[in-house]
Amino acid sequence: MSRSRKDLPLIEQLTVIDAGAEGNAVARYDNRVVFIPYAAPGDVVDVQVFRKRSSYMEARIVNIHKPSEYRIEPKCTHFGLCGGCRWQHMSYKTQLTFKQKQVADAFSRIGHLQFPVIRPILGSSNEFYYRNKLEFTFSNRRWMVESEGEIDRSSRNLNGLGFHLPGMHDRILSIDHCYLQPDPSNKIRNWFNAYAKEQGYTYWNVKDWSGLLRNVVIRTANTGDIMVIVIFGEENHESIHNIMTALTEQFPEITSAMTIINTKKNDVYNDLPASLFKGKPFIIEQMETLKYQVGPVSFYQTNSDQAYVLYKIARDFAGLTGVENVYDLYTGTGTIANFVAKDAKKVTGIEYVESAVDDAKLNSRLNAIENTDFVAGDMAKVFNDEFVAKYGKPDVIITDPPRAGMHASVVEKILDLGPDKIVYVSCNPATQARDLALMNEKYTIEAVQPVDMFPHTHHVENVVLLLKRP
Repeated sequence: MSRSRKDLPLIEQLTVIDAGAEGNAVARYDNRVVFIPYAAPGDVVDVQVFRKRSSYMEARIVNIHKPSEYRIEPKCTHFGLCGGCRWQHMSYKTQLTFKQKQVADAFSRIGHLQFPVIRPILGSSNEFYYRNKLEFTFSNRRWMVESEGEIDRSSRNLNGLGFHLPGMHDRILSIDHCYLQPDPSNKIRNWFNAYAKEQGYTYWNVKDWSGLLRNVVIRTANTGDIMVIVIFGEENHESIHNIMTALTEQFPEITSAMTIINTKKNDVYNDLPASLFKGKPFIIEQMETLKYQVGPVSFYQTNSDQAYVLYKIARDFAGLTGVENVYDLYTGTGTIANFVAKDAKKVTGIEYVESAVDDAKLNSRLNAIENTDFVAGDMAKVFNDEFVAKYGKPDVIITDPPRAGMHASVVEKILDLGPDKIVYVSCNPATQARDLALMNEKYTIEAVQPVDMFPHTHHVENVVLLLKRP
């Protein structure tokens, strides 16, 4: 049964009061929270409700009566359509203010924690062109923008290369210029789109799972290395060879050209073999004297400069003197473990993804680091008494869990071990606050440092130092 207009009202002269809920702005109406994308705190707006629940509503702006003092003109012409950079209509200074507020609100309202004054958030050195990895999708169902509305549909070429539209797995927005990744990212994508159309190659059709061109992934490194991974939906070796030859001739600066064939009915390619077409099968990122080898499916923080800032904070908080036994939980590819190893007696990393552990070990060897160990397995199962008996009781634990936070059994084991220090790195202050509340009885919060890794989004990283209570 469809809702009536009365059920989904037009709310007039609504004042926006906050920002931060999954990138949406927040207002209140009729004892409900109203979530509004692309609004800014201080806006006075008319909004059309499109979803109504008992405690909240979701709405779209239909008119701005009074713009917020925080509003600026978005730089990107795709703003509001592609779904990324949802805070680009607010000044960067304002974004940082609300990110810091997110941390304080989570600690106060979710964790009910006692904590020192939160250190000022460390903003990104680059507001734009800060990502080292982007993935674009080929689709034969390109979203038509208003300027194309008068073109006869039968004469339209609906092939496009860009990002999925929010909530639409079968439609992509073809991108002209993206401000997330530095050159030659835009040049490669735009050339690829023009070349593929000119040559008549088929774009991916998600409806019947067919088409030659499926995705292109561009990875850039702070050493100047460039990796391009082209994901094909068909095993057409002649066409693949011709495409990759044209790509590498057009862009000789590409240091690693890779191909993956994915004929599955999902977009996951991490479990598929990657073939080297030209160059090296990896790129190199550098941090201080350390070099990290990044393969086609390796995880590496997507903002290289801010990753260095984040890891320095974690290292400073750990305060290692060379005699400590350190555990690095959720170590990923061992970037933090290898980064702090020179200051520790021993570092042991645990990670669920086996290929990530292989990368961690490889990067230790690459940097001649001999005091690290890496273990693959489910954290909740591996992190037990037998593990501690083998690797020794930790003096310091560094933990960097996924957005869901730490499993309750992991928190319980940390408390049982009782290390002198815990450094908790988080990409989700809400679940971090929940976990800190569980550790409150045995640990005090000594320092809190937010870090912005992703300008123009609501995401914020946060590092906390915990000290064992006397």
